[in-house]
Amino acid sequence: MKMEKAILASITLKSDKVSGSAAVFHCDTKEEMEAVAANLEAILDGIAHRLSDSLYIIVKH
Repeated sequence: MKMEKAILASITLKSDKVSGSAAVFHCDTKEEMEAVAANLEAILDGIAHRLSDSLYIIVKH
């Protein structure tokens, strides 16, 4: 089964702003959040999108 058009993960500095069924990664600094997003992008074969200064999502197109 091929997964298409899905949010695979969220990476955030503000855990109270994110919920849902995708994995949520909570980070302490902006630098940590950017590193986690870059790593997950490669691991999950997805694309990282910055939605705000405190939130990235990894999506599969």
